[in-house]
Formats: sequence, C-alpha cells, structure tokens
Amino acid sequence: MNGKIEIGPIWPLPDEAATAALAMRVATLLDDGLVFYLHGPLGAGKTSFARALLTALGVGERVKSPTYSLMEGYMARERPAWHLDLYRIADPGELEWLGLDALTDPGALVLVEWPERGAGALPAADLELRLDYAGEGRQAQLRAFTPRGDRLLRQLS
Repeated sequence: MNGKIEIGPIWPLPDEAATAALAMRVATLLDDGLVFYLHGPLGAGKTSFARALLTALGVGERVKSPTYSLMEGYMARERPAWHLDLYRIADPGELEWLGLDALTDPGALVLVEWPERGAGALPAADLELRLDYAGEGRQAQLRAFTPRGDRLLRQLS
C-alpha cells in the first residue's frame, strides 16, 4: 500500500440491524487476525458492531461491553479475540497493567473502541471503522492502513 490509506464507501446504517449486518459481512471475509479501531461519538454503534462481529465469528458466550473492565477476551473461530473500550482511560500509561502483549499476536482479532486514548500503547490499526450519526440512523466508513486491511476493504466494497 506504500503508506497510502484506502477509504471505503459510506454505508448507511438506518438501525442496529443494519450495523449487525455490516459486522456479519466483515465476519464472512475475516480469515486472519486484524487490528480494528472503532471511532465514533457515544451511542454511534461501536459496541453494537463489536458485539455483532464477535457473535458472527462464533463467540458462544455473552459478549459483554468492556466499558468497566477495559478489555474482554474471547475465542473466535479458534483464534483469540480481544475487545477493548478505552473510554475511561485518561492516559495511555494506564494500560500497562492490562497485559497488552497478547494484542500483538498476528492471528488475533483486536477491536478497540476509543483507540485515541491508548495512543502509543496499542498495535497499529489494519482497519478503522468510523461510525457517526446520520439523520435518524447512523453511517459507517472503513479505512484501511495495511495490506491485510486493504484486502478486507476491497472484498467488502
């Protein structure tokens, strides 16, 4: 990709079911590990997307929001999956005690809500999902930063 950021189309998400459908489409294309940053204002659907993606990947247990625990771990298609919510982090140094070494496994799926709050302490994103309000619903746009992120984005588009 030569340092170039690939930007996908804007997907309208009129309701939570549409957010889940986008997550399910991503799940069908995910065949390797991926670091996925989730951006958007409160209530834009970051946790809904993460929950739907993990469920579509076969996580059989209840997918909890990591708002208070900061990080939840799962097995998804026999691979580790991590869901982080860094909304309550004031400084990236607070993440030292979380054991973020597990996030560097190239086979792991890493979903990070509010990644800007962990800047410098997180692995670099392959893909970024930007969710925002659009009228009564939401909209989503993906950006790829690495070849594996670009591959998924191209297949999705």
